[in-house]
Amino acid sequence: MQLMLLFQLSEYIPINHYKTISMQKNFFPTLVTVCIIAHMVRTAYEVLKHKKVITASRLSFIIVFTDMLLLWASWFALNPLDPSRTDLPCIIRYFGIFFILAGVVVFFISLFTIKTLENHKGDLITHGIYSRVRHPMYLGFIFWLLGMSLFHGGIISLVLCIVFIANVLFWRYLEEKELEERFPEYKNYKTKTLF
Repeated sequence: MQLMLLFQLSEYIPINHYKTISMQKNFFPTLVTVCIIAHMVRTAYEVLKHKKVITASRLSFIIVFTDMLLLWASWFALNPLDPSRTDLPCIIRYFGIFFILAGVVVFFISLFTIKTLENHKGDLITHGIYSRVRHPMYLGFIFWLLGMSLFHGGIISLVLCIVFIANVLFWRYLEEKELEERFPEYKNYKTKTLF
């Protein structure tokens, strides 16, 4: 009976659909690899910057910006293709949408507040969203990671999400150390803000 139903349904599914599914299964590992490599490149940059092996410059900005574009493009593309998807309750998927939107809002508010992504040599920014949150861009990244994996419900994506959040928290840790060295008032600022 089930086999007969499958044959009946297959008459209505175009042949190209099977090719699309096959391409998705083959493309998912590629996207995961690109995303992992992009995370590794960004982490290497942060470590080298922390150890003062390299300094922030126009070239490093271009490299980091390109790396982050690859990272986010691969992350947003791989989640819907995760072959290990599970049916999460609707409320969790709605939380995923909320986290994605919150991440976008937090990221862009912080970007418009500082008006730069890298190579900021000025004073410690403590106004706007930075009066409440020390690292709103990283918080936005974490929201994006969590939101996409919750919305799409892929088990592999959820595992990667945990690893990538730990990675973002490591970037934050290194940046905290750098800011403590550059700005004597940073320790006091930390006591008045979150994250």
